[in-house]
Amino acid sequence: MPKDPKIPFNRPYIAGRELEYISRAVNENRKISGDGPFTAKCQAWLEQTLGVKKALLTHSCTGALEMSALLCDIRPGDEVIMPSFTFVSTANAFVLRGGVPVFVDIREDTLNLDERLLSGAVTAKTRAIVPVHYAGTPCDMDVIMDIARKKGLKVIEDAAQAHLSTHRGRHLGSIGDLGCLSFHETKNVISGEGGALLINDAEMAERAEIIWEKGTNRKRFFRGEVDKYTWVDIGSSFLPGEIVAAFLYAQLEMAETIIAARRRLFDRYMAGLAGLAGPAGPTQKGVLRLPEIGKDGTYNGHIMYIVTRSLAERTQLIEHLAQRGIKAVFHYVPLHSSPMGEKCGRVHGNMAVTDAVSDRLLRLPLYYEMSDDDMDRVIAAVAGFYGQR
Repeated sequence: MPKDPKIPFNRPYIAGRELEYISRAVNENRKISGDGPFTAKCQAWLEQTLGVKKALLTHSCTGALEMSALLCDIRPGDEVIMPSFTFVSTANAFVLRGGVPVFVDIREDTLNLDERLLSGAVTAKTRAIVPVHYAGTPCDMDVIMDIARKKGLKVIEDAAQAHLSTHRGRHLGSIGDLGCLSFHETKNVISGEGGALLINDAEMAERAEIIWEKGTNRKRFFRGEVDKYTWVDIGSSFLPGEIVAAFLYAQLEMAETIIAARRRLFDRYMAGLAGLAGPAGPTQKGVLRLPEIGKDGTYNGHIMYIVTRSLAERTQLIEHLAQRGIKAVFHYVPLHSSPMGEKCGRVHGNMAVTDAVSDRLLRLPLYYEMSDDDMDRVIAAVAGFYGQR
């Protein structure tokens, strides 16, 4: 057993006022079902901070994506373009409506949807594009939005990992017609389980409320716009409880501080591992690849990953780190090669980058309370694996 304490992959951060706000929701507001005062506070924070027309809290980012599929009227046979290197919810939300995921390869630099392949993937059946901002790094939204507008397609940003990242001064999730955020325990800002749908197309706002409220016009009733509420559209129960919203609001108050700390840690990793990155030369070993942020955006320090030279090397490095009390993990199995992906989706072109990256990508520990000493241990362990100390 290692002498030093173990370093987990993730440790959820408690901002400090979560229990106070939960107590207030329970004991003062006496409102613990969905759409209470703390829900309103969270939604107002998101609208004001991110610059979106409307925000609705959801029980998960999965729920926000499912709402997006409903709002975009995805029907059986409709095609939705997305990367294969993403979580299953990105595809599931549309498959549930009978949609067909069309998997497009990713860029080798950012690991985001390769916008250069989009136009060729569009057919008469295409209805939407779902760019996924991997690790909080922005996709090229200017190109994606231009293609979508020319082709008459909706854009749904899967910004699950990208809260407070930006592209050319605009927050991710605020650029497409719709944006989806996650506040899962593994994200930067958390509520255990939770998410939000960001509505940037004003024409979708009223229907989004109806779908959010189980297909009823209940929100209009409480605003005094109708004398009773009734079932007017399809929908489901996408609201989180008020206890979740109270927890989240404490996190949102600290969001900028949390992101700044994670960016600092990310930058420390990048500096500490730079000597191992390519291309090989007098000061660099060229044995691994580091993340590339791009010049047109800012990042939120969500994931620190490296790309090894082979699957075997990654497996050996995971074991090497585990022996030193360090938990490091790989990421997605590509959706196009999964049983459901093969059954429900279609592949446009080849998936060479996706296949290669999924076999070689390794995520290193990164969390708000990670100390510099812990990070130095991880950096030293990675360097030691490659014979550099």
